[in-house]
Amino acid sequence: MPSRKPKRGRLFVVSAPSGAGKSTLCAMMLKKYPELRYSVSYTTRAPRGTEKDGADYFFVSEDKFLDMAGKNEFLEWAEVHGNYYGTSAKVIEEMLSAGTDVFLDIDPKGAMQLKKKAENGVFIFISTPSFDILRERLIKRGTDKHDSIERRLLNAREEIKYFADYDYLIINDESDEAFHDMEAIYRAEKLKTAHITEISDFMSI
Repeated sequence: MPSRKPKRGRLFVVSAPSGAGKSTLCAMMLKKYPELRYSVSYTTRAPRGTEKDGADYFFVSEDKFLDMAGKNEFLEWAEVHGNYYGTSAKVIEEMLSAGTDVFLDIDPKGAMQLKKKAENGVFIFISTPSFDILRERLIKRGTDKHDSIERRLLNAREEIKYFADYDYLIINDESDEAFHDMEAIYRAEKLKTAHITEISDFMSI
């Protein structure tokens, strides 16, 4: 079977209200497709649960973060839920230039910044079936205090307004269907001829 050689890696930008399951879906994609890479963001918030520095996030002080932002080291950055989050421009460019597909889990504010810069980005929004289900999931996961949950729910009402600015919408009801939807998006984008430079077995004749 002829192989397809990509011109450049694809950037898949995934956003969702906190608790909608975007991290879980991204983790499932990375497990099934080992050629994929996950972009580890920088944040000023404290680690939650079993989160590890360098694996889930790069946890830095606010002074360090703002210094990096001042030096234009972030492809995008924003303040979310009272903390700063940012994506390293250098790391993303290195992976994409090497032909590696990257999944980036960021909030809508950051995604809208990227949409102005990333010509070939694929933007995916994930939502729960209802606001009540989102509240229930945030409470059940047990990682946030009451005031933090209420702030996240308040932000969710604003974040959901951005869904139409994305290329795809996935409703995550915690069934296999949400994962299959994300997988279908990934596979379809990989097959687009606009992002393939050659079909190796034919071009080598």
